[in-house]
Amino acid sequence: MMPLVLRIALTHLRARTRQTLVSLLGVATGVGFSIAMAALMQGSQLDFINKIIDATPHITVKDEFRHPDEQPAARRFPDAAVAIVGAKPTEELRGIKGARRKLAILEDQPDLAVSPVLRGQVVIRYFGKDEAAAIAGIEPDRHRRVSQLAGDIREGRLDDLHAAANGLIVGDGLARKLGAKLGDTVTVSSPVGVVFKMKIVALFHTGVISLDEGEVYALLKKVQVLQDRQNVINRLYVKTGDVYGAFARARDIEARFGYLAESWDEANQDILEALQVRNVIMYTVVAAILLVAGMGIFNVVSTITFEKLRDIAILKSMGFSERDIRWIFVLQGLIAGTAGSILGWGLGFGLCRIMEGIEFKVRFATEMTQLPLYYSPWHYLIATVFAVTAAALAAFFPARRAARVDPVEIIRGAA
Repeated sequence: MMPLVLRIALTHLRARTRQTLVSLLGVATGVGFSIAMAALMQGSQLDFINKIIDATPHITVKDEFRHPDEQPAARRFPDAAVAIVGAKPTEELRGIKGARRKLAILEDQPDLAVSPVLRGQVVIRYFGKDEAAAIAGIEPDRHRRVSQLAGDIREGRLDDLHAAANGLIVGDGLARKLGAKLGDTVTVSSPVGVVFKMKIVALFHTGVISLDEGEVYALLKKVQVLQDRQNVINRLYVKTGDVYGAFARARDIEARFGYLAESWDEANQDILEALQVRNVIMYTVVAAILLVAGMGIFNVVSTITFEKLRDIAILKSMGFSERDIRWIFVLQGLIAGTAGSILGWGLGFGLCRIMEGIEFKVRFATEMTQLPLYYSPWHYLIATVFAVTAAALAAFFPARRAARVDPVEIIRGAA
């Protein structure tokens, strides 16, 4: 009986070609935009994450504490209001205590690579132009194991830090703002008043604007002298074997050493959450488009049901059950949903190819020259399942009404 039911459903759809085509185009539009938006949303998110992972360490151990110690007065008088007069805070010597020992402990773990770093703030001057920047003192041989810096260098080499007396690696964005180029000598001043003449030995580009315009690198020993913090290390950069397991690994390191250990995803939590909100908004819009397309199918099936009441009565008098009648109209929705989805595949792929060819330059958290897209069969499958389900539900309600038609009343009314 099912092939006959299918033939009747197809005949009904062909009888209203214009409305059927409009419904198919509605479904195709929803599916196509869903596929294109999913490719764009996931592609841009993965592109951002990959740039962050490449440009920053998986885990950063800092000379800070997640929960600072309680003040002495609060410990001594926990339930009292205390006024302290003439108190002079002691000068705290920041830095990771026993950093070399902690470095050795982490390096003993086979899936970890570690680089000691001293970070600080400096002002760089070149021909009367001043720019503030963060300086990182590194050991090149160790740092290349935890960072993509060596691969991000566009001019010069990471090892050139050893070649110059006071070598400096500068982001190309910062060099542009200063008007400096490879081989130029700049003046670097620290907050403690130490001033160095340093030679730009390499320029790097990560695509992360905050790094390209605000980060410089020098040898660890040079930065310790520049910051007047001999033998001090205030960061340990850690690279793990499992980048998406960095958060759990950071918690383990923090529990062991006591110092704040921040994974890459925790450091960028606000931006990642904003991306999730953006995805929810975009998918909600696409779902609304598909629901509107489903309403188009509802209208088509409802109209056919109303026009074919006499035919339904005849079919029921010939022995068709309510289930058969219901299937005739549900199949119409399924056919429209499936055919529209197949058209939507082509539309979605075409939109992706068009977006992929668009070239532009956008500067937000990261630099972008074209839309990053991610192709996945799951985008097609999810959009199709949603569209076909919406179409089937849209057809079900008029189908249920058609199945309840009393053939005697319809034929008597027609007579």
